[in-house]
Amino acid sequence: MSDPDQHQNLRGLRPLPHSHKIFSAMAAPPHPVPAAAARPDGFRLGFIGPGNLAESIARGVAVSGVLPAAAIRTAAHRRPERAEAFASIGAHIMETNAQVVDDSDVIVISVKPQIVRQVLVELKPLLSEEKLLVSIAAGIKMEDLQGWSGHRRIIRVMPNTPSAVGQAASVMCLGEMATENDESRVRSLFSAIGKVWTAEEKYFDAVTGLSGSGPAYIFLAIEAMADGGVAAGLPRDLALGLASQTVLGAATMVNQTGKHPGQLKDMVTSPAGTTITGLQELEKGAFRGTLINAVVAATKRCRELSQS
Repeated sequence: MSDPDQHQNLRGLRPLPHSHKIFSAMAAPPHPVPAAAARPDGFRLGFIGPGNLAESIARGVAVSGVLPAAAIRTAAHRRPERAEAFASIGAHIMETNAQVVDDSDVIVISVKPQIVRQVLVELKPLLSEEKLLVSIAAGIKMEDLQGWSGHRRIIRVMPNTPSAVGQAASVMCLGEMATENDESRVRSLFSAIGKVWTAEEKYFDAVTGLSGSGPAYIFLAIEAMADGGVAAGLPRDLALGLASQTVLGAATMVNQTGKHPGQLKDMVTSPAGTTITGLQELEKGAFRGTLINAVVAATKRCRELSQS
């Protein structure tokens, strides 16, 4: 049973729609870009590296109407399955990265971090001042991107894995020559797969420790909650479904009500009730401090890796 006055405490909250669910990569994103912001100037978008994250961005951009699929291009000569994935969106598949750069206004560098330098050095002669370079390579700093590419019109973006279901948390920082129009273009692209924030690059290690690694923390929490349900007698599938939907619902309440998480917690915590008893056990196990330490430790490790 729930605490007796939980529902009474929640009466002051604005009702939430029942349509919030996990979206597949094939479905329309949950945060479509407003029509006024869609297709701001008809630019051409190229991906250097047709991986899963690049596909998520391309699919979200096409489905949301930010750009028509015909404005998207990539090269996948070594990975036919990736060519098929992009072709299914309606993107143009080219033979070489050089062709992609030549035929694109905005070029997204979406290769593995360890080969970013090699790729940028190869593309350097093709990067004219008119082209905007966008890097989503984790851990590669703006200074290195500029040095390897010889280019100054760059925006660095750090998305996370929920981009695959249109629920990414992305943070971007602008290079010294990036314009307001560049920022608008990139914001429209990443708004098609979730939410976007702008921050100085000095915060990117902490961004990685929080939102970059954060999905894994939440996956672990969902698994643990489900295990608790099984230990309490629930069937496994029911326990997992309840745990995942509870996390999704709680996150939606934080995002949509504008209330502090602590306030929402207090609103469903009654004196001597079930929830405060559970919270007491979490505090005994240093749940709050452990999560804080996880973010700090991941941030430290990211900083170490970026300096190596």
